[in-house]
Amino acid sequence: MISEDRRSSTGTLKDSLCVIGAACLWGMIGLYTRSLGNAGVSSLQITFLRNFFATVYMAIFLAVRHRDLFRFAWKDFWMFLCTGIVSQVFFNICYFSAIARTTMSAAAVLLYTAPCMVLILSAVFFHEKLTGRKIVALAASFVGCIFTTGLLGSSSALSAAGILLGLGAGLGYALYSIFSKIALRKYHPYTVTFYTTLCASLFLLPLSRPGRLAELLGTGNALAVSLALGFFSTLMPAVLYTLGLQGMDAGRAAVLAYAEPLVATLCGLLFYQEKLTVSNVTGMVLILFSLLLMNLPRPSAKKTCPAEESSRK
Repeated sequence: MISEDRRSSTGTLKDSLCVIGAACLWGMIGLYTRSLGNAGVSSLQITFLRNFFATVYMAIFLAVRHRDLFRFAWKDFWMFLCTGIVSQVFFNICYFSAIARTTMSAAAVLLYTAPCMVLILSAVFFHEKLTGRKIVALAASFVGCIFTTGLLGSSSALSAAGILLGLGAGLGYALYSIFSKIALRKYHPYTVTFYTTLCASLFLLPLSRPGRLAELLGTGNALAVSLALGFFSTLMPAVLYTLGLQGMDAGRAAVLAYAEPLVATLCGLLFYQEKLTVSNVTGMVLILFSLLLMNLPRPSAKKTCPAEESSRK
């Protein structure tokens, strides 16, 4: 077990903006998945496509600019198997299955039990402190997620299978923060991102019916949408989140990621003419409050001396 240093605990404004930026890009994923779904691409195939194209983009970038970042020790490969398969693949399969058995709003709320799990797991594995600010921000953002998704106004019954799958999605989402934090102690964020998407792609390839998928990509604008999905809502947020996670504790990053359902709701309003309700507005305000709370400077924070700062570099 490894304790976090002060910078990793509080993070910087740049770290926070990286995580919030990642959440915003993830929140726009519905713009791509709806288009691909209308073209006949299944949820599992969409998961494969986003990881596959993200892997291709990152491979080209590393080959041109940072070839040394391809290197890793085989004894550490379990880290990337965990971030790619145990986290990414498990999360996506559970999440899409939960949506099929419950409602999108219920699945989203169950998914966002992830920050609660991250706070608990981080306290156990990284000795991160459960501060009052984190708990208040977490509670405000979770209640905000319930209001934003409109779950309170839904009359749909929740099945036991749907609830378990939703919680499984939350666990998979939480585990990405935990396993990534472990990997970041030894590897650059670009290395972690590349091998995460690579492992997820290789695992999903035989399950995604490649022949049928190739046919679907040849019709309409499915290929263009998939390329955009892989870059804007997979690669970029993965890089930004991992960069931000490198400079702050996992619990804080998980709370900041609550910007995702807020952006998803705004996308529905702007692009699909979904109605804005009092519940939506209340939820957005609560989530914004939690984001601001997590980024307020600590009153008791002491300025580090040059000797301490240089010893960390």
